[in-house]
Amino acid sequence: MSTQRIIESIYTDGACTGNPGPGGWGVVVYFNDGSVYEMGDGSRHTTNNKMEMQAAIAALEYFQASGQSQPINLYTDSEYLINCVTKWVKNWKKKGWKKADGNPVQNQDLLESLDNLNNRLINWQHVRGHSGNIGNERCDAIARSFATGKIPSLQQLPSTNIYQSLPKLTLTKVAKVSESALNSTIINKDTQDCNTFASDLTTMEPPTASAATTNDEKPPEMRVSQLRNLVETLRIADEIAEKGYLITSSELADLMDVHASAVTSRGDQWRWRNWIVSRVRREGNQILWELERGDKLGNDVE
Repeated sequence: MSTQRIIESIYTDGACTGNPGPGGWGVVVYFNDGSVYEMGDGSRHTTNNKMEMQAAIAALEYFQASGQSQPINLYTDSEYLINCVTKWVKNWKKKGWKKADGNPVQNQDLLESLDNLNNRLINWQHVRGHSGNIGNERCDAIARSFATGKIPSLQQLPSTNIYQSLPKLTLTKVAKVSESALNSTIINKDTQDCNTFASDLTTMEPPTASAATTNDEKPPEMRVSQLRNLVETLRIADEIAEKGYLITSSELADLMDVHASAVTSRGDQWRWRNWIVSRVRREGNQILWELERGDKLGNDVE
C-alpha cells in the first residue's frame, strides 16, 4: 500500500513583457517524497501583477483540491502579492474595495479569489528573485516561456499516486477514464491549455498528434469505449447549455478533464469545443460558469 504524497512547499511566479503585454505564470509544487509537479499558462495581454496573482490562485486551488490538512510554505518573489493577501485585503473589503485615496482597487476579481482560497494552512514566504533559489528560478523560467508564446516541458507526477493530487469528480454523469488515459491527459495538459496567444477568445482543445499515437496503441474496443465516454461528456455539456444550468469551476474542470486552474486562469469568456464558456457571477467562494453553443451565436464571438 502506497504512502500518501504530501505537499511540502509551493513556488509561484509571474512574468510580463511590456507590462501590459504578453505574460505568463508558473507554479512548482514540491512533495515529501521528492517528486515535483509543475503548472503554467500564458495570456496575450496582461500585467505582471495579474500573472503573479494567477500563479498564486493556481497554487492555492491545487492545494485545496489535494484535501491536505498539513500546512505548507508558499514562496513568491512578489512582496506586493504577499502584502495584498496578508495585510491590505482586509481593509479593502471593509472600504468596499476602495483604496485610501478613494480609487477602486485594481484586480478586484483576482484578489477576491485569493482571499477566498487563502487559509491558515498557507504560510506566505518572500524569496528574493533571481538569487539562485531553485524553485523561484524554475517558476520564472516557466512564466517567461509562456509569456513569449513557448510551451515549456513541465515535470509531472509519477502515475503511482496520481489520484492523490487531483480533485475528485463531482459530476456523476461524466464517465471515468482509465489511469493510462488520465496520465496521458495530465502529461499533455499544459500543451492543450496554452492557446491564449491564438486569439482574444481563448480556445481550449487537446493536441491531436500525441493523442492519435496513444490511441493507435490501444485495442479497438477500448478506443470505441473512450469515444462513447466522450460522446456522453459532450451530451452532458449540451444539456447544461440547453437548459441554462450554471456550474462551478471545479465541475467545469471535471467536465473538461483538466485541472481547476486551467478554468479559473482563463478570464471571463473563452471557447471549449462547441461551446462558449462565460463567467457569470461569484457565489461565496465559487465562480459560476455558463455554456452556450458557439455555432448558434454567430460570427460575433469569433
